[in-house]
Amino acid sequence: MSPYDTDGGAVALLLVFGFIWLLIAVAAYVVSSIFMMKVFDKAGVQGKWRAWVPIYNTMIFAKLGDLNPWWLLIAWVAAGVLAPVGIGGLFGLAAAVYTALAAYRVGLKLQKEPVWVVLYIFLSIVWLGIVAFDRSRWSLAVPPAPWANSFLRDTTTWSGIPAQNSGVGFVGGGYTAAPGYPAQPPAGYQPPPAPGGYPPPAATQPPPYQPPAAPTTPPAAPEPPAAPPTTEPPASPEPPKQP
Repeated sequence: MSPYDTDGGAVALLLVFGFIWLLIAVAAYVVSSIFMMKVFDKAGVQGKWRAWVPIYNTMIFAKLGDLNPWWLLIAWVAAGVLAPVGIGGLFGLAAAVYTALAAYRVGLKLQKEPVWVVLYIFLSIVWLGIVAFDRSRWSLAVPPAPWANSFLRDTTTWSGIPAQNSGVGFVGGGYTAAPGYPAQPPAGYQPPPAPGGYPPPAATQPPPYQPPAAPTTPPAAPEPPAAPPTTEPPASPEPPKQP
């Protein structure tokens, strides 16, 4: 056997493994895009095609997680450019942490406990599948993000992607009205009429208490008791004597 035959077999084996990995990567991309499309639909993102565009879909995911998507793109570019220098891996790690933070916020808006982010870190596609097809609904009634006042907060406005404004009016574990929303009706406001066009019946009050009237004539005096008899009762006859 010539060495060329051995090299040809190794090349063929590498091609087979490469083709298998390509199929796995394509399948994983298709499945994750379907899952992300469902998550975007819950969040009110317009256009299902956005979930199928690489890089762009993850940037939208970061935006839904209250993070500025441009910092994620910068981290990816820096990881690719600085890879030959040896520090590109640090930027790649920063991008991974960035997406984990976004998953933490997206999970909160889908009524998931914070510990669910651990599942995203180790099995992100499983996490996506669960939040995509469970019965959870998108909600903005969540506490503000820890980075709400830092440079990481999302300040972008993209067409077709609803603004989050997470944590507006959140005070002490409750959710209050957003600033500018009138808590009381304006002056002169008249409530709408009752159904059917009939006004509601007026509240009735019981009549005031009236004491009973005093009698005008005094009651008649009671009759005196009957007088006892004046004659003694007759004596009983004596029994006859025996002879």
